[in-house]
Amino acid sequence: MSDLTHLDASGAARMVDVGVKKETRRVAIASGRIRMSAEALEAIRAGDAPKGDVLGTARIAGIMAAKRTGDLIPLCHPLGLEAVTIDFDLGDHAITVTASASLTGKTGVEMEAMVAATTALLTVYDMAKAIDKGMVIDAVRLIEKRGGKSGVWKAQA
Repeated sequence: MSDLTHLDASGAARMVDVGVKKETRRVAIASGRIRMSAEALEAIRAGDAPKGDVLGTARIAGIMAAKRTGDLIPLCHPLGLEAVTIDFDLGDHAITVTASASLTGKTGVEMEAMVAATTALLTVYDMAKAIDKGMVIDAVRLIEKRGGKSGVWKAQA
């Protein structure tokens, strides 16, 4: 019926069989941003947010979420991630989150990196919403992926 990998011959959704694929080193990097008031950003920067350590909590939440991606996204394979990193860049009125996920395996880790970045952003929102309920999460996207038969892919600037 279709050349789409997640549909069978009758058009029903299915999990892709990766059993015959070669294991390769796979890395994905995703990012996103949360825009906020200067007051909220200063409280986060100073460690004075009402709920405590915003960035530390967001880092742990992002790592935990990456490890649970197969439970959250239908048809994603549960993966034994080897590494997940979450980094923050504090700008004038925004925080940018960059998440990376990696493993040696038969399927990519793009969804894990994107779930990690998004969950870290949502955690920043939750931890700072007492200061600024109008924060905006945007620009979540895949930045780069490496590994597998398609090799290296990088987002356009």
